[in-house]
Amino acid sequence: MTKQDYLKEEIQHIDIKQHNVVPLVDAMENMAFTARDLNRAAQIYDRMISDKDCTIILTLAGSLFSAGLKKIVYDLIMNNMIDAIVSTGAIMIDQDFFEALGFKHYKGTKFVDDNKLRELHIDRIYDTYIDEDELRVCDETCAKIFNSMELKPYSSREYIKEFGKYLDENGGPKVDDSVIYAAYKKNIPIFIPSFSDCSAGFGFIMHQTENPDAHVSHDSAKDFLELTQIKLNSKETGIFMIGGGVPKNFTQDIVVAADILKKDAPMHKYAIQITVADERDGALSGSTLKEASSWGKVETSFEQMVYAEATLALPLIAGYVYHKGSWKNREPKELQKLYSKTVGVT
Repeated sequence: MTKQDYLKEEIQHIDIKQHNVVPLVDAMENMAFTARDLNRAAQIYDRMISDKDCTIILTLAGSLFSAGLKKIVYDLIMNNMIDAIVSTGAIMIDQDFFEALGFKHYKGTKFVDDNKLRELHIDRIYDTYIDEDELRVCDETCAKIFNSMELKPYSSREYIKEFGKYLDENGGPKVDDSVIYAAYKKNIPIFIPSFSDCSAGFGFIMHQTENPDAHVSHDSAKDFLELTQIKLNSKETGIFMIGGGVPKNFTQDIVVAADILKKDAPMHKYAIQITVADERDGALSGSTLKEASSWGKVETSFEQMVYAEATLALPLIAGYVYHKGSWKNREPKELQKLYSKTVGVT
């Protein structure tokens, strides 16, 4: 088989606008186990949307956009259903920016000779394929963007804004559902706390090797301060977490950061997490939201864990809230404008 034989069926991003799941999710309220948990999570998210005082932060971890969930996040942005995003680098750069450059993810199988894939420069994500040669183009484009910037440290939010600007100045994205580009246009900040752990990291290597004495770098402390600034400028906050990991902890920690700064900032009023991780091993991704309350991060009145895989649960929860329509009365917060001034403690 040739490379083209493997890379021929594209992953299609599910469109929640085409599927009214409200009756299905409403029916789950009278079921049990994960169905009832999912229903309650959907109701909490709808409550977040209806609360005009609430700033909604979406966190993303796992191989989500490669799996067909990108258009959901795009629609959440375009319909004012989220106000900020905290993500892994792979989702935003290796998957979203990658597709914005015109590349694709392909349907594959885990029942394959991975050595053969390696020979053909095909990378496998469970049952999905990606062209390694195209990914190298993404790496090089990151380096190109870094080379064009003033040589100093930046927060990941500032970098992602530059990625959106790059797309805008080069004819726009090659797809109509780029999350980075939509966020750029809608003034929604995107944070990537582990920014080097993705294609951007390879871009940094190229950029800093070519510019050893003066180069750009990632200021992770500035990331933390800027995200905390969102908490300090919001009356209430809600977090919608897909997966766990660094984005989850980073976003929960801004409550503690505000307290350390001796500022009056309440715990996150609303919290939902979709995860398949188990709490018993003590790892962060499976730690419950009730546990987070012991750290002073999350209130327990409107919190819900949903133990389900994201490609099943996210379309149902996001689709439910989209078709309920509460977002139609919600004003955009345009939090990117917070940083037009010098970021500090106000």
